[in-house]
Amino acid sequence: MTVNLEVAEGVGTVRLDRPPMNALDVATQDRLKELAEEAARREDVRAVIVYGGEKVFAAGADIKEMQNMDHAAMVLRARALQDSFTAVARIPKPVVAAVTGYALGGGCELALCADYRIAADNAKLGQPEILLGLIPGAGGTQRLSRLVGPSKAKDLIFTGRTVRADEALALGLVDRVVPAGEVYAAAHEWAAKLAQGPAIALRAAKESVDTGLETDLETGLAVERNWFAGLFATEDRERGMRSFVEEGPGKAKFA
Repeated sequence: MTVNLEVAEGVGTVRLDRPPMNALDVATQDRLKELAEEAARREDVRAVIVYGGEKVFAAGADIKEMQNMDHAAMVLRARALQDSFTAVARIPKPVVAAVTGYALGGGCELALCADYRIAADNAKLGQPEILLGLIPGAGGTQRLSRLVGPSKAKDLIFTGRTVRADEALALGLVDRVVPAGEVYAAAHEWAAKLAQGPAIALRAAKESVDTGLETDLETGLAVERNWFAGLFATEDRERGMRSFVEEGPGKAKFA
């Protein structure tokens, strides 16, 4: 398989495994969607890591495969391409991308689907589609602009340039930079901590933030309000407040 899902102690690792560069061909895209949906529904998965291995995250789409596609073929494929990435973005649990080596084109777009991005100090990210006479097609024009702002996103998309980890951090494209050999461990630490948190509240927080970014303020506030009130029906809320009153803040155990 070109993508695998491994689960241990509440953390699911979605592992790209298509050597040498994890090129995202059609089969890999479809498998990614399948496993993202599995991670979303499995109760034993409480947080997710997206990882390409020690050397490379994903160098982008399979250009040789795409070269043979004409307009009609891509009209049929483009929605499925986006849907495979959206399935990752819609996992209702904390998702962290552990970025090593190249994360270009579709690889960068996949990292954008995570809630948090930890990059190796030798990582390189970018949206070079313009150099092929194309634009990003797996969400890059939308997610990148929402993450770093329209002008910075346009610079990266218009020029197709690649940025190193330090610049990616300054732009807000990644959230943390660590030595190359520590990327997965850092991502696992982040995910494992949240896997011990209140699962429904984390889902509520993610949906509230994501929905708010896609709609007007009034609608976003309504989503937040409904989730906030609804959480008062959960056992985790009872446990959290009881622990706060009896033991002080930050001591509640949810998993």
